[in-house]
Amino acid sequence: MHRIGVVDTMFARYDMGAEAVDELEHCPGYAKRFDVVRRTVPGFKDLAVAAKRLIEEQSCKIVVALGMPGGAPIDKTCAHEASMGIMQAQLMTNTPILEVFVHEDEEDDPVRLAEVCRDRARKHAHNAYWMLYEPDQLTARAGQGIRQGYSDAGPLVPSGG
Repeated sequence: MHRIGVVDTMFARYDMGAEAVDELEHCPGYAKRFDVVRRTVPGFKDLAVAAKRLIEEQSCKIVVALGMPGGAPIDKTCAHEASMGIMQAQLMTNTPILEVFVHEDEEDDPVRLAEVCRDRARKHAHNAYWMLYEPDQLTARAGQGIRQGYSDAGPLVPSGG
């Protein structure tokens, strides 16, 4: 049985971890092929270590790391540094960690921001499932301008054109 890790933060203003777990629990093979291990950390700068620990101590084959940086310039800097830590953890463990950040200033409307959080968390959780079990699903969508959190952008030109 495989494990998929989900790590989220208390700092986020939306429970993206619950959305990711729920999405994974509705994927084919849940409880037969894989289970989900969730951890919550204080802030997004803590995600890299938590993800690395899920990989090394809980044998997770892939991790979804969810965070919500604030809108201030210092938050952008910290988000960049957190991203660098997540990348380093991937390289150290040779295991994918899908970084799923929703910046607090992406939307002015809190309802719309919550929709972005929900959509992005769920779509990236499903991407993690596809990466582990159905990688051809991702290949079939290559070059299609698929987005998480917003409407798809679509391809620049039709395939083969």
